[in-house]
Amino acid sequence: MSAPRGKSARFFAHTPHINKIFTLSLLAITVHLFIYLPSAHAAGSNTTATSETQQDVVVYGAPADNSVDKTKQDYQVKTTRAGTKLLLTPRDVPQSLSVITQQRMQDQQLQTINDVLNTTTGITSERDDSERAYYYSRGFKLNNFTYDGIPTSMGDAWNYGDTASDTAIYDRIEVVRGATGLMTGAGSPAASVNMVRKHADSKTATGSLNASYGSWNKQRYVADLSTPLNQSGSLRGRVIAGYQNQDSWLDRYTKNTKFLYGTIDADLSERTTLSLAYDYQDADTSNPTWGGNPVFYRNGTLTHYRRSLNSSANWTYYHTTVRKLYADLVHHFDNGWSTHLNGTHAENTFSDKLLYVGYLSMPDRDSGEGTNGFGSEDSGKRELTSVDGYASGPFALFGRQHQLMLGVNYSRQHNATDSSNGTTSADGSEIASSDIGIFNNHWNGNIAQPNWGDWYQNANDIIRQKSAYTAARFSLTDPLALIVGARYTQYRSNGSSGDMEKNNLMPYAGVVYDLNDTWSAYASYTSIFQPQTYRDSTGRYLSPITGKSYETGLKSAWDDGRLTATFAIFRIEQNNVGQEQDGVYVNNSSEQAYVATKGARSKGAEFEVNGAFTDNLQMTFGATRYVATDSTGRYSSNQPQTVFKLFSRYQLPTLPELTIGGGITWQNRVFWDVSTPDGSTQRVYRSSYPLANLFTRYQINKQVAVQANINNLFDRTYYTYRNNDVYGEPRNVSVNLSYQF
Repeated sequence: MSAPRGKSARFFAHTPHINKIFTLSLLAITVHLFIYLPSAHAAGSNTTATSETQQDVVVYGAPADNSVDKTKQDYQVKTTRAGTKLLLTPRDVPQSLSVITQQRMQDQQLQTINDVLNTTTGITSERDDSERAYYYSRGFKLNNFTYDGIPTSMGDAWNYGDTASDTAIYDRIEVVRGATGLMTGAGSPAASVNMVRKHADSKTATGSLNASYGSWNKQRYVADLSTPLNQSGSLRGRVIAGYQNQDSWLDRYTKNTKFLYGTIDADLSERTTLSLAYDYQDADTSNPTWGGNPVFYRNGTLTHYRRSLNSSANWTYYHTTVRKLYADLVHHFDNGWSTHLNGTHAENTFSDKLLYVGYLSMPDRDSGEGTNGFGSEDSGKRELTSVDGYASGPFALFGRQHQLMLGVNYSRQHNATDSSNGTTSADGSEIASSDIGIFNNHWNGNIAQPNWGDWYQNANDIIRQKSAYTAARFSLTDPLALIVGARYTQYRSNGSSGDMEKNNLMPYAGVVYDLNDTWSAYASYTSIFQPQTYRDSTGRYLSPITGKSYETGLKSAWDDGRLTATFAIFRIEQNNVGQEQDGVYVNNSSEQAYVATKGARSKGAEFEVNGAFTDNLQMTFGATRYVATDSTGRYSSNQPQTVFKLFSRYQLPTLPELTIGGGITWQNRVFWDVSTPDGSTQRVYRSSYPLANLFTRYQINKQVAVQANINNLFDRTYYTYRNNDVYGEPRNVSVNLSYQF
């Protein structure tokens, strides 16, 4: 259940020159990086053979020397299917792409998808409370999440389940920015996040054990064990299990999570592999917040509560459970073609009891009295069943080699949520202020449970998508390649939000021109759509919201693709967004009528360099600057429009057992217009802020290593939500001991 929105915000000092200063600094850093990047010795775009799942397949632009694995600690990957499902090098994908590898996740201790997104180039976030977060790219909300390329529709009720997933089970996380309709079908034009899970790929017994302890009594234990299950190693198993227990900088908050992932990979023949997997994740939270602390006192002045103040009651909780089954079948043919058949069944459930403080009335400044609240008891279940199959490989035409991919996808998703309101007031609309008592820095959450009303249905919808998609890469000349594709989707929803059926064709086009062995110029057009249940005055459903991305830029690769750089200029459009028509109703009924608008525009530039500068130095640096507007002015003004993120690791040549590193993120100020307690509207600002972190690792011997991480090094106080006082994490420390065998 979404938190009530309304009268709360924080005013910060205006710093009018910071954006100009940062822009000049960013330009200087970009020029410096381009000047001092290593000399070019990347492979060109000739067709060569590489390895995917231990089989030979055709890869365009892949490095010739793939036999020596010197990339185990890299922040970059050699090949990816992100963006098009064609197996390409990152340089040959005509769209902005970031890949977060296992090494990067280990160095930064990125333990959830939420952690990963907060460190990814071009992604910003807004944390509503202790459990929920929303993500944005280039000004648009991100709701496209895929697992091994299989899309999931994520509504607001589920924004904790997908991004709270533990990264220990994933090989890497791929983020493609801009519209991604070719890969995901329905969704927003922000970006797409693909989680690539680990496989049982070792023919010898191996594994790792990790134990860590950190601030707020955070304990974490993870075991990752692989072994062959027969003498030849054609049948292999892998188990990853973890447990985590933690308190928080918030008073009374505790959280326990556990997960279990098991997979069996079987080589049915030399060219056919079957993979079966099961994923279970469970989280229990006591005293979670719903929203944050009130921002205004009743007289309109700003509150100044301590960071550790928890607005929840002692009877509140969150419980989430995720269960997933996977099945993959891959076959490689002698002619370079391969077929992939994936199936997934996932069940997400949640239940909670929550308290929102300051629902309609703010506290008195002196006494802390007069604050009301709202209670909610909720439960929900999401079931997703999806099957995806595609074939890809080379073909010859006009004396040149090209690449083709064809696929089909079917998914059925059932979303059901129910709620019960907790109230004590006479009209049943709130928890009366007399029950809340005094809300101040000494609040301890010790209040009685409210009267819980009858359960009612929030949503009960079934969404079906049937898609057929294709993409082809044409080698027009040695330096010039054209990628074209399309996805046709039949979208149907039935249930509480109305019965609707929409069909949509989403085209994809990209061109890549190799300027030399290192640099390529590219341009692309992609699209996406999102059906909506609003209707116009005649009763017709509005056309789907459409998103379009236009992007052009430069890409480069050094050292056989171990280091890449991208400079992109983009424009994103979102059209047909439904807006209310004042005083107009559907067919003269009580249903509000809507009209489609031209929507929003976002345009800007993005830069990322990622990978191995030397064998000892890994670094990722990303910077984004955009301007987003709609018919009323600035669009998504609560999201920063200038962001940079830097992180690096350095292994000392004179003491190779020691690795040091760290990074910094910075974002510019944001603003929004809010209603104050007296009913007036005030534009408030949240100032820019940097966050710094450090880490060091010492390899005691071949098997044992110890690592320490410090986050928010300078203990910067900052807010993560526009409508409440929801603080970001204070400075925190963790120490990790790992054993590899």
